[in-house]
Amino acid sequence: MARSVTHAVRSSPYWPVVAHPVLRRLLPGYMVSSLGDGMAVVAVSWLAVELAPAGDRGLWVALAAAAYTLPGAAGAVLLNRLLRGLRPARLASWDALLRACALGAIPLAHTTGVLSIRLYVALLAASSVLHSWGQAGTYTLIARQLPEDPRLAGNAVLSTIGSTATVTGPLLAAPLIVWGGAVSVLAVDAVTFTVLAATLRLGVPPDADKSPLDGATQAPPTSGFGVIRHDRRLLSLLLLSAGFFLLFGPVYVALPLHVAHDLHAPVGVLATFYSLFGAGAVAGALLTGYLRRLPLGPTAAGIVVVSGAALLPLGLGAPTLAALVGFALVGLLWPPYSSMSTTLFQHSTTPALLPQVLAIVSAVRILAVPLGTLLGGPAVAAFGPTRTLLVSAVGILALGLAAAAALPPRGQPTDRDRQPTDPAPKPPTTSHA
Repeated sequence: MARSVTHAVRSSPYWPVVAHPVLRRLLPGYMVSSLGDGMAVVAVSWLAVELAPAGDRGLWVALAAAAYTLPGAAGAVLLNRLLRGLRPARLASWDALLRACALGAIPLAHTTGVLSIRLYVALLAASSVLHSWGQAGTYTLIARQLPEDPRLAGNAVLSTIGSTATVTGPLLAAPLIVWGGAVSVLAVDAVTFTVLAATLRLGVPPDADKSPLDGATQAPPTSGFGVIRHDRRLLSLLLLSAGFFLLFGPVYVALPLHVAHDLHAPVGVLATFYSLFGAGAVAGALLTGYLRRLPLGPTAAGIVVVSGAALLPLGLGAPTLAALVGFALVGLLWPPYSSMSTTLFQHSTTPALLPQVLAIVSAVRILAVPLGTLLGGPAVAAFGPTRTLLVSAVGILALGLAAAAALPPRGQPTDRDRQPTDPAPKPPTTSHA
């Protein structure tokens, strides 16, 4: 029995990741910091409610939530010249250190009595400036440590850690807020990022962080978007991701109103929608590693198609059970799409250019969903909640079908056959989703 269990573990697609001499030292740090971020999802908004003037709480809660994520998109563009030549582990550790310092300053300011809502939002914004580069460093490090075949599993491990944290983090944050206030959760979050920074500093030997090109060539003086713009495969994939996340954004506005106004259902129904989405995301993240034999481009486009179809019951006013199943299916498909699209960028970009490219990819992901959420307000006012959900579903479905139609015909090179883009990329003759 023990021998069969050992064989099953070692034959898992995740074994090369968790047994890797470098990655196995880093994964505990990412687990701790992801849990802290999952807890902070609740605390960031709650502390804004406590600090903001009563008449402007809605505005300040929105600003606090945006400040914790959106500056990372600006940092991806504005800091390109400064950061593009750094090694991946240093990018990730600098992001973790900045988060630890800026978030740690919040409980310190609170203790000394100087924490205002404006200072709070400013510290949240400072904490996220390097986040796109930190994400780029993390996934570049995975690409440099793992051969091509296990990279999808490596990306999926991080996705599993993040998905699990979004479920367990808020559950842990609630009693901590009751005991010590929301500021105590942010103090814990700061400690978790300190742990991650130390893990990256101590767990990555200098030689393990090198690109095959280190010592032979420096990172080309170009931005990640410049690389993507000159490669239609990468540009198509970036546009697909941006469109997918943008069109899903209005769901966060329309779904609560659909449950409350159209279904006249209690808040427990809304909680069930989000809980099933989270449970599906955890299951999808665990499943992703087993999809490594599938062609990445067609599968990513297919995921977008199925996600749009799965949202249709919500927009068509189907029975609640059917809508719940569809929403859980979207959650199941979300991590495979993110991991597969990241793997496509890893496969299609040279090591010297990968941090710049992945920083832009991270920036687009950071921007797309919040922008779609902002557009959801006017959409709900114009069409109503249910029709807004239908527009999102149909838009995602159409986007996925268009991406699938743009894939190279069968018999042409796939994403597994292509060589990475050259340091001075030239426009290819075929498009790729």
